[in-house]
Amino acid sequence: MLRKILYTVVLLLVSIGSLSAQDKSLERANAKYDEFSFTPAIDIYKKVLDKGFVSAELLKKLGNSYYFNAEYKDASEIYGRLVTEYPTEVTPDYYFRYAQTLRSLGEYEAADDLMKKFSDMTSGDYRANNFTTERDYRKEIKENSGRYSIGPFESNTVYSEFAPSYYKEGLLFSSDRDTGNLAKYRHTWNSKDFLDIYKINVDSVSMSKVVKMDKAINTRFHESTTVATKDGKTIYFTRNNFKEGKSVKDDNGVIRLKIFRAVMEDSIFAYIEELPFNSDSYSVAHPALSPDEKTLYFASDMPGTLGESDIFKVTINDDETFGTPENLGNTINTEARETFPFVTSEEILYFSSEGHPGLGGLDVFATKIKDNNYTGIVKNVGEPINGKLDDFTFIFDEDTKTGYFASNRESGLGNDDIYSFVENIPLELDCKQPVSGVVRDKISNQVLVGATVKVINEDNVEILQILTDANGYYEILIDCDQGNFIRAMTDGYIPSEEYMGESDGKPQVIDFYLERDKIGAGFGDDLAKLLQLSTIYFDLNKYNIRPDAEVEIQKVIAAMEKYPSLKIKVNSHTDSRGKDAYNLWLSQKRAESTVGYMVSKGISADRLEGEGFGETKLVNGCGNNSKCSSKEHDLNRRSEFIIRE
Repeated sequence: MLRKILYTVVLLLVSIGSLSAQDKSLERANAKYDEFSFTPAIDIYKKVLDKGFVSAELLKKLGNSYYFNAEYKDASEIYGRLVTEYPTEVTPDYYFRYAQTLRSLGEYEAADDLMKKFSDMTSGDYRANNFTTERDYRKEIKENSGRYSIGPFESNTVYSEFAPSYYKEGLLFSSDRDTGNLAKYRHTWNSKDFLDIYKINVDSVSMSKVVKMDKAINTRFHESTTVATKDGKTIYFTRNNFKEGKSVKDDNGVIRLKIFRAVMEDSIFAYIEELPFNSDSYSVAHPALSPDEKTLYFASDMPGTLGESDIFKVTINDDETFGTPENLGNTINTEARETFPFVTSEEILYFSSEGHPGLGGLDVFATKIKDNNYTGIVKNVGEPINGKLDDFTFIFDEDTKTGYFASNRESGLGNDDIYSFVENIPLELDCKQPVSGVVRDKISNQVLVGATVKVINEDNVEILQILTDANGYYEILIDCDQGNFIRAMTDGYIPSEEYMGESDGKPQVIDFYLERDKIGAGFGDDLAKLLQLSTIYFDLNKYNIRPDAEVEIQKVIAAMEKYPSLKIKVNSHTDSRGKDAYNLWLSQKRAESTVGYMVSKGISADRLEGEGFGETKLVNGCGNNSKCSSKEHDLNRRSEFIIRE
């Protein structure tokens, strides 16, 4: 008994010791996680998990550590365990990240299922809205694909090369090649491996001659993502937060990123200054300049950010001071990561995002800036620029139609590699809305062939015009980033128009029903012919109004209501079968029946007159004793509507 008790005590002490060690391991892992030191955190979390200790919190942090380190396959496995083993503890963001990891593995249908769950769990989330309202995103990405030809970048190594930017006749880029380690910096803001900025002349015979930038710019901390002014005398770049040679951490122990400005004096960068909107408590990184160099774009998680990081802009004043940073808004930014902006000479903003529908990881997107407006359509640039993993730091020269970007795709030489590309087919970024319809006569419903359809903008400038086809049909594309008037018109009709405001570009059908500006060219005209009505027919030996005739008579009534001065004489006819006197009586009855019907529908009797002509005005040769068929005789049993004084 004593042995059993001692054995139990020993087991308990071992168990307590094991739990205590496990708690300390988790404390160390959580500390690394909170510092965004994901690689050491992964090592510890894995050891704890391998020993059989598991919780929702551990799976969340391990999954996130893989995710933010761009190890999507491992992240997918851990997120899979999380949603399977702890479904009640899974918040929406984990479904989103799990879906992203599945996209990076090419499992798009499974990713879509997770995005549906994510959408069901959220309200007003832009990522969910993008998924549920923005069509079949895979189809759109496929349509945008194949526009670029990718080429090599000779200066890649087995280390990381990324963040190309134009500098004089060459490029600047970031690399960890001199640190002697294989950094996995990619797009995170917290790597502990050091990056420096290098320059190269892309016009040289060989791109292998790479030169490290001045020591004034490169330090023993991180330097990356640059943008230079056209004259090459000013460079904005990203650096770890440090003061007086020492790194500075925020309250959570994180070394943030800041943007610095280097100014050239006497052919060297002698003046380095920190931008005034940097902070020790949030990151400001990845600068880009507008074509006129009066606006600086950047990525940040500063207050006012919608997601994990957003793209902002700030005015550069004439005296080199700065305005107040502005968020570019929720058309571009989502609750996830938007980063690495670049603006072309044509004011097309390219950026990387995981919040907009993509192929996996970070994808490159584009949108057109119009009059300082950032609400234009956002498009995924498609393959081969984008792939299953991270694609970022995209730059493009509008004049040469060439550019560079970075990716951590598996085919690369190092962890991150730079690729060159040529744009073969421009990406259509103007929002175009298909509008189609049919132009008809309002009364007769007859299609109007050759009618003119015009598009006129809000400044009353005619944008385009087309003619309706043989079916009265038209189809146009309008700019849905602005308001437009669509006007239909043709001779003899009053023009009609509809206003189309700014929209999301979804197809719209607008049918026009034009009113005649007048009825007939003069007295004695047949209104039925003018309105292109079907002939009013009667059954054999009958004078009651048939249902099909009632529809056509209603159109005549509509015309008389539209034009109060219009007066009509109803001329009714029979075929030649039967006695002449009987046919004359029958036709008179048909005329009176037609007039009576119209009076019953509200038309004043003094505007109507009826007369029967029997078989005296046949429309064909089917007279007495003819051998006409029943259908041929039918054509003569009719009423006409003649305009009278």
